[in-house]
Amino acid sequence: MQQIVDLQASPEFQDLNIAYLSIASDPVEELSEMAAEYGTRIPLLTDPNGQVSASYGVLQWAVGTGEPGHTFVLVGEDGKIAWIQDYGAPENGGRMYVPVDELMQQIASSLE
Repeated sequence: MQQIVDLQASPEFQDLNIAYLSIASDPVEELSEMAAEYGTRIPLLTDPNGQVSASYGVLQWAVGTGEPGHTFVLVGEDGKIAWIQDYGAPENGGRMYVPVDELMQQIASSLE
């Protein structure tokens, strides 16, 4: 959740002018509690059956429980994936937090 909080708090990230949301397999109640606890304002989508995650191809990096790890997907205005990067899988570094400036650089370059 700290990743969401930090993206939300970054004026530089906001200047990228992209809409963003978090997709997780957690139940709505848990997501609501976490959002309240961390003060997040971005939309949190629950995907308990993994249908949304599967449609974007992120389950190829699923953790041992079959849930998505820490994957970012940038969807263009045309609805097509413009950029996708997983950080959570062991082969991708096993990171569950990515510095905002690193994300900004990668996303900004894909927007060019």
